[in-house]
Order: sequence, then C-alpha cells, then structure tokens
Amino acid sequence: MSNMHNPPHPGYVLREWIPENMTITSAAKALKISRVSLSKILNANTNISAEMAIRLSQWLGTSSDVWLSMQVKYDLWQAEQKATFHIERLAA
Repeated sequence: MSNMHNPPHPGYVLREWIPENMTITSAAKALKISRVSLSKILNANTNISAEMAIRLSQWLGTSSDVWLSMQVKYDLWQAEQKATFHIERLAA
C-alpha cells in the first residue's frame, strides 16, 4: 500500500462531519471536552489522541482506528518531509 500524498490532518476531516448548524461549543459539549480543545483539533494545532479517537468514534459511529490511522498517516508524511538525516541500512 502506498502512502497518501500530503494527507489531511484529521481535524480538517472532522470539520466535514460536524453539521453546519452545530456550533463548535455544542460539538465540544457533546464530546465532553472544552471548546478550546476542539478548536485546536479542527485547526490542526493539536493531534488526535487515543482518548479523542474513542470519543469521536462513540459520537460519530465510526471506528476509533479510523481517526488514529488518519493521525498517524498525517504525522508520518509530515516527518518524511522534514527528514534531513541519513541512516545507514543495517548489514545482514
């Protein structure tokens, strides 16, 4: 399986799941988190934790693995773009 080119932060995906008529404050209350915490996720300023993935899965009827997988793919792609070190392959 190939890596996705520049995968979106899961917060951007989450924006699409929240109904247009729902405020961030009411979404945060439904998730039992602060408005600031949800805003940081939605603006890609913080990562989806395992706990948050569980909250999202319960709220949205998804798998928690979906949210964690998106976060890992995003993190890995970002790290690969910044990698400036060269590691020699282990000789067998």
